[in-house]
Amino acid sequence: MSKSTTVMHEKDGIVLKKLLGEERRQQLLEMLKTATEAIKGTDLAKTVGVSRQVIVGDITLLKARKEPILATSQGYLYMGNIGSENEVERQIPCIHTPEDAREELYTLVDAGVVVKNVTVEHPVYGELTASIMVANRHEVNLFLTRVEETSASYLSELTGGIHLHLISASSSDYLDAAVEAMRVKGFLADEQ
Repeated sequence: MSKSTTVMHEKDGIVLKKLLGEERRQQLLEMLKTATEAIKGTDLAKTVGVSRQVIVGDITLLKARKEPILATSQGYLYMGNIGSENEVERQIPCIHTPEDAREELYTLVDAGVVVKNVTVEHPVYGELTASIMVANRHEVNLFLTRVEETSASYLSELTGGIHLHLISASSSDYLDAAVEAMRVKGFLADEQ
């Protein structure tokens, strides 16, 4: 006897198809690959008829298979969709107080770069890197709202404000402009 890969369930008077296991993970992967922006875990959960926690588990399994999925404050991104062959990157050393995080991120995105991540050097754990993935002020605001709502600390608070950002753009001119803007505002660590 073959086991069905779907289960039907009703929500608000509508019969929904709940995908099981591998079929669900393949649908999630296809949704992420075709998305033009990050998809929130709760939206993925609603689409496939499971809980947010099941989505977290599915994403973990997909990442274990080397799928380039990134969890950001805006949702999940399939990294195969990000960037281009012409993209250039640079890691820059930064320093500021937590109160200056918004100004720092605005300075970078206003120069036309994407802030991909933040890295700090922890005395016990070594290098710690976390995704940011913000490209404009709206995304910066969403990221900072999430930090505030969760009462999370910035990684840079572990290191007295010193941290690295990986930034990217379509041209090194944008990277140069971002670095110069950071220099003018006193946010570059190598100039303190």
